[in-house]
Amino acid sequence: MSSPVEIPFLSFIQLERSTKTPIYLQLAQQLINAIQRGYLMAGTKMPGSRTLSELLQLHRKTVIAAYEEMDSQGWIETRPNKGTYVIYTAGSKFNERPYNSLISLAHYPSETGYSFKQSNILDNPFEHSSCTYQFTDGTPDIRLTQVHNLSSLYSASLKRKSMHKKMASQQYESEYFKEQLSNYLNISRGLHISKKNLVITRSTEMSLYIIAQLLIKPQDRVMVGELGLFTANMIFQKAGAKVATLPVDEQGIDVGRLAELLKTTPIRMVYITPHHHYPTTVSLSAQRRVQLLKLANEYGFIIIEDDYDYDFQYEKATIMPLASADLNGMVIYIGSFGKSLAPSFSTGFVVAPQNLVSEMHKYLGILDRQGDVVMEQVLGEMIAEGDIHRHLKKSLKIYQERRNHCCKLLIEYFKDEVSFDVPNGGLALWLKWKKPISLLKLAKVCKQHDLFIPKNILYQNQKLTAMRIGFGHLTTEEMQRSLEIMSSCLVG
Repeated sequence: MSSPVEIPFLSFIQLERSTKTPIYLQLAQQLINAIQRGYLMAGTKMPGSRTLSELLQLHRKTVIAAYEEMDSQGWIETRPNKGTYVIYTAGSKFNERPYNSLISLAHYPSETGYSFKQSNILDNPFEHSSCTYQFTDGTPDIRLTQVHNLSSLYSASLKRKSMHKKMASQQYESEYFKEQLSNYLNISRGLHISKKNLVITRSTEMSLYIIAQLLIKPQDRVMVGELGLFTANMIFQKAGAKVATLPVDEQGIDVGRLAELLKTTPIRMVYITPHHHYPTTVSLSAQRRVQLLKLANEYGFIIIEDDYDYDFQYEKATIMPLASADLNGMVIYIGSFGKSLAPSFSTGFVVAPQNLVSEMHKYLGILDRQGDVVMEQVLGEMIAEGDIHRHLKKSLKIYQERRNHCCKLLIEYFKDEVSFDVPNGGLALWLKWKKPISLLKLAKVCKQHDLFIPKNILYQNQKLTAMRIGFGHLTTEEMQRSLEIMSSCLVG
């Protein structure tokens, strides 16, 4: 057993005088940690308080206080006329330690000491930058949100005694919000549901995750668009599904190709964004909608209808979701409410038959038992009072102006380089380059000129060179400057 003076305390004890934790507690904690890690073994004699205080450049009373703390916790004991020892426990052995390899106890391990399953399927596909100008895949402008009104509603809800009871309960969904949302969806989307057909989640991704865990078994085949929403594909693959693609043209996904596949291949699920296909923004034609529902009834596959931007429609003639025509319970309708508001004020939802909703609530009870009843109360009041309708009406006018201005600028700056169709809704344009260019190289050069183009909006292969450019989050001035930069970088 080594002499206490031979133990290199300075190599693993580091005290931070700038923190609020008292020095004597830091010392006690790190000495206890040293015992737990085997740096100080049972039976080891500790240095005297005077010796350790001189070694660590501390006041002697600080060391004494640390020893007293360790003694009260049962880590050391003082033996009269012998000294202070790490308490000996049954089975302990006195072994020499390789003190030259010790590391500071003030640091946390950088890696686990055990193996675990890691997956690149769930690697974060999103990038961030501090550039002044940035493109997205189609996000709203939170500057259009009436933050003062939202904060007033939220504050008022918090002050109500009835809300205190709801916050203290184990209820993870607001029945009031579900009732208001079901009415809103019935009016705006032609559905015929009650609050019993709703599941409220934090996001569309959470909705998809619960659906995938509940309905997909390993090796089940899930069909998606040839170009599709990457986060949805990630969730399906993580659930063990075989994700296969269907061609997408100007009428949406190729339902005829799906019909051919169904003759020979079992398909569990078809995931679609029919209102504005992601990323191309095309709408699924009425003929294909009817055919898709017919195939689902005939072959028994599930349709996941993701209406991620239904609220952003600029034409008077709106397209109803497939779920409004589903008579046999084959469509699960998902979306987000309040997307035009600040992100923290939006919420996801699932519309489905009651037996599936009941089962989904079991999963939700594990993932998000607490929920956010205050936020849901606020959103419910916005529906009841008509605030959400007024906000959408006002913001839609602005987004339509931005769409038109973006199209005008694209023609001005890229008339000979790109082609695009003006979408009848949504917050993004699908831009196809007439001649192949390196989009990654373009993004790199643009970033050097204060314009950030994330990889998740770039689509390039042997047949296609395209970008999904969001216009909703940019003012007309910001949009003009962004496209000016991209144009100059393209020429250069």
